[in-house]
Amino acid sequence: MSTANRSNTNSSSFLLTGIPGLEALHVWFSIPFCFTYVMTLLGNSMVLLAVRLNKSLHEPMYYFISMLAVIDLIFSTAVVPKMLGVFWLDSREIGFEACFIQMFFIHTFTAVESGVLLAMSFDRYIAICNPLRYTTILTSSRTIQMGLLSLARGAGVMTPLMCLLTSLPYCKTRVIPHSYCEHMAVVELACTDPSVSDLYSLIVATLLVGTDSVFITFSYGMILRSVMRLPSQEARLKALRTCGSHVSIILLFYIGGLLSMYLQMFSFGLAPHVQVLVADFYLTVPPMLNPLIYGIKMKQIQEGIFKLL
Repeated sequence: MSTANRSNTNSSSFLLTGIPGLEALHVWFSIPFCFTYVMTLLGNSMVLLAVRLNKSLHEPMYYFISMLAVIDLIFSTAVVPKMLGVFWLDSREIGFEACFIQMFFIHTFTAVESGVLLAMSFDRYIAICNPLRYTTILTSSRTIQMGLLSLARGAGVMTPLMCLLTSLPYCKTRVIPHSYCEHMAVVELACTDPSVSDLYSLIVATLLVGTDSVFITFSYGMILRSVMRLPSQEARLKALRTCGSHVSIILLFYIGGLLSMYLQMFSFGLAPHVQVLVADFYLTVPPMLNPLIYGIKMKQIQEGIFKLL
């Protein structure tokens, strides 16, 4: 393929199919996705406002919850509006640059969320295992630095991947059999061997998820050991309730992400629309549940939201 033809191919747009084989039901599928998006906007915005306006919530733990809310808002907004455009208006076309920008936001903020969850596990470890030094170790400035470091790490590892992907010539077809610019679905359209980008993405995903999950597991293992040593049963239950919501979000994030990734890599005999729906719900449901499980269930944030209302 000539250089000119490659350039022309890469400057064109792609077409999103939505949910392959179920295009006639797009309007019905749009209802739950629209509902989850509205709830995501409301829930995370209320958490952010409650933390922002209530000075008693200006503590590291609530700053991390605010970071998680911002990530969820950006994450959902990068995906759902275009998805609803496909479902409602049959607006399937997405520009070459817009497609990779969407992909960049999805992967970057997935990595950022993993970093924030790791920071939150460290926060709980210090609060429970070393409470006397909590205020000196986790200051507000250090908390913000940890959030910025997570953002820099996510953007830093995803920028080379986007450079590799955008340099590939895409000439097989313009049609992406998905509701958004899913990484593996887009790479399959390349007319050259994408093994370099595939290897890089595999290494990055393994290192990020593997390293973060190991440290998170270690933190909560140490927390559990300390909690079991507490003399009061009430204190043990209170600590376990606090950590329980954290662990729920972590399991939802990692297990959902791994399930979605492996279903895209290996079909396991499943119909294409099942793979697409699993990926779609992974990107839309956790951002809606995060403020419910992580923020609104916490008494202090509940009180802040009640004051706000």
